[in-house]
Amino acid sequence: MVALLSGAVYGASTIAGGAYLPSIIIDQFKFQDWHLLQTSLGAVASSAIAEHFSYVKLKPRSSSPIGLFGQRISAWSWYGSFRILSRDTIRTDWSWSTDWLLRSWGAVLGGIAYTGYVAQAAKAQREKADVKPETVTLDENLGLSKDTTTAIFESVCFNAIAASVAYTAGSDWSLFSAGSGLFIGFSQLFSILTRRSMLGISGSYEEFGNHFWWLTRGDSWPSSRQNTLFATGMAAGAWALTKTFPSFVPIDIVEVNPWLAGIGGFMMVVGSRLAGGCTSGHGVSGLSLMSTSSLVTMTTAFAAGSLVAPLAH
Repeated sequence: MVALLSGAVYGASTIAGGAYLPSIIIDQFKFQDWHLLQTSLGAVASSAIAEHFSYVKLKPRSSSPIGLFGQRISAWSWYGSFRILSRDTIRTDWSWSTDWLLRSWGAVLGGIAYTGYVAQAAKAQREKADVKPETVTLDENLGLSKDTTTAIFESVCFNAIAASVAYTAGSDWSLFSAGSGLFIGFSQLFSILTRRSMLGISGSYEEFGNHFWWLTRGDSWPSSRQNTLFATGMAAGAWALTKTFPSFVPIDIVEVNPWLAGIGGFMMVVGSRLAGGCTSGHGVSGLSLMSTSSLVTMTTAFAAGSLVAPLAH
């Protein structure tokens, strides 16, 4: 029940923040609108504060299950590129959006493919190379205390938001623009306090794949369903908010090629699982824990998306 409720709060926050809209995502990666970046930085900064002062001890994100940052870069270049092709949101999420039904089938197939084949290949590669995922934080890299690193991180986020508002066309300082990340930050705090865990969604597709292979080839019974419950609550929360406040739903619906959306969904799930998490787990939660691997992840995803967006749209 806690996972369902936490997911519902997160789903509602993604709609309230507005960064799920395909038009906003494409315009961000074409550097024509900065709402997505403002929301992301606001969410990360507020999540970092929530984590820093919480009573729960949380472990930062490690490097890719494959074990190397270089392979993480490859996986997230893959992820970021196909996220743009499918016009996906900042998270590999199940929340309401105009193209959700179109890309969800590809995402589900991605979860099945990852658990059935890709995960085993990645494990074999890791064992062959004799590497292990590493957990390194920004304060360790910089040789600073965690308090000092958090203060610097907050300053960087705030100044980046302020610069995007002051020096880019079409930006204004409002709750819906630079402040919309606070909605996601609140959902992060709610998740920490209620289930002692931070936000993350791509694991739900892996759980679905595990259940699929349990049914079809007799694999062992999956022990976890918490991510699936969280994702179900997320979809319900997003749906409830749009029904209660229809103004959150855009009038102009952006058409998405169903094949492109499906392929994008497939590649996003495979890429996110290879990289050890999605942009909820890395972009919001991982960065708020000062994880170096999450910084590499998000830098790569945004860079790849920025290269592909002008070509695809």
